[in-house]
Amino acid sequence: MLTSLFPNVDWEKMWEATYQTLYMTTISTVITFILGLAIGILLFLTSPTQLWANKIVNFLTNSIVNIFRSIPFIVLIILLIPFTKFLLGTIRGANAALPALIIGAAPFYARMVLIALREIDKGVIEAARSMGAKTSTIIWKVLIPESLPALISGITVTAVALVGYTAMAGIIGAGGLGNLAFLDGFQRNHEDVTLMATILILVVVFIIQWIGDMITTKTDKR
Repeated sequence: MLTSLFPNVDWEKMWEATYQTLYMTTISTVITFILGLAIGILLFLTSPTQLWANKIVNFLTNSIVNIFRSIPFIVLIILLIPFTKFLLGTIRGANAALPALIIGAAPFYARMVLIALREIDKGVIEAARSMGAKTSTIIWKVLIPESLPALISGITVTAVALVGYTAMAGIIGAGGLGNLAFLDGFQRNHEDVTLMATILILVVVFIIQWIGDMITTKTDKR
């Protein structure tokens, strides 16, 4: 049935490309979550009236986040080619896409973390401070637990965006479904290959969104 509907699809290549997309998305999402969370917390704590209030650090961090958020991803990939080649020795393959994916997504997620932390009731933070809680305790026992649903929702949105980024990265040889759709689909005029790659990307996105929504619902105490 599938063979007749998609006569030009090489299924071995298609599943390999799907694995590459999942690999790039998973690794970059995990690192983006850690890095973006750290940057977002730094932005929050160095803002006025907070524990580490520091105008210079806040301004510099905020500027870096805004700069990298403003660069279109396809341009960022090109800009990072020398850095990627220096770091990994190549600009091709799934691993070569990771630096651009992480650098492109982490500032975006950091901004979402900052928004989530600002939504926390100030009274809860002040209560912890008045009881003499250490900064590390406030971070792990107050900030992260209180904002967890928003943090999960934010990383879900970021992960979905990263799936789209992997498709763009595929155009310059990073592998994955985007690369397959471009080389075997578009360039060879095999519309069925492009369609199948698109369907699989949509399936990946729907699964990520479903998992993210489920975890967000379970962690929401309201």
